[in-house]
Amino acid sequence: MLTLKDYVRAESLTQAYELNQKKSNRILGGMLWLKMTHLPVQTGIDLSGLRLNTIEETPDEFLIGCMTPLRDLELHQELNRYTQGAVRESLRHIVGVQFRNLATVGGSTFGRFGFSDVLTMLMALDTDVELYSGGILSLAQFAAMAPDRDILIRIRIKKTPRKSVYLSHRNSQTDLPVLTCALSGCGSKFQAVIGARPGRAVRIPDEQRILSEGITSNTADRFAEYVSRQIVTGTNMRASADYRRHLAEVLTRRAVLTMGGERL
Repeated sequence: MLTLKDYVRAESLTQAYELNQKKSNRILGGMLWLKMTHLPVQTGIDLSGLRLNTIEETPDEFLIGCMTPLRDLELHQELNRYTQGAVRESLRHIVGVQFRNLATVGGSTFGRFGFSDVLTMLMALDTDVELYSGGILSLAQFAAMAPDRDILIRIRIKKTPRKSVYLSHRNSQTDLPVLTCALSGCGSKFQAVIGARPGRAVRIPDEQRILSEGITSNTADRFAEYVSRQIVTGTNMRASADYRRHLAEVLTRRAVLTMGGERL
């Protein structure tokens, strides 16, 4: 059970950052994963008063505040139109509506959880993170970093013309995913992102330019096989490493064919 000795509703990002430098303090976010821990927290830092719970759209990008609930992303029409419904698909299996009304995009991203559908989906897009101290850097670079005491302010999704598909496999409807797969294509450049390996999501670009030849059953098979060879998987209570490698090939093939307009 989570124990808070003190609670502060931050009045500024500067105050929140300074408080967060103490290792015994924690940013609260939606508190859905934090409340399951047993570590005592000296000071819980609440960012809910800093107006970081909005999705702003500009001609060039979507700006998503760190306190934005996952449900808001799921329902955002323009964001889902831009991603051809991939963002909605990446979120709709996460536990239930009540959970997604509380879970935040900041917590789902900053935690860099291996099982994160959100991280897998965002890495397939042209996404940057904006940090209080670290400034703006690519999500792929951020995801590879070790956790630190910085504060994630917002997610920035650039509107580069691209197609996107998201698929996942679960042992039961609302369980954590056994494997996640996002595919995106921008012009002749394609990449797959595989998560829940069970490690953090990783990008696998189409360096052999298989899909630039066109999306067919043959190129889908070849690219899926390529991804399965590149991916490093592991074993846990949900699946074995071999099964995850097999799933990576299956889901990647389905994603390619879906992007090509085939209904599966």
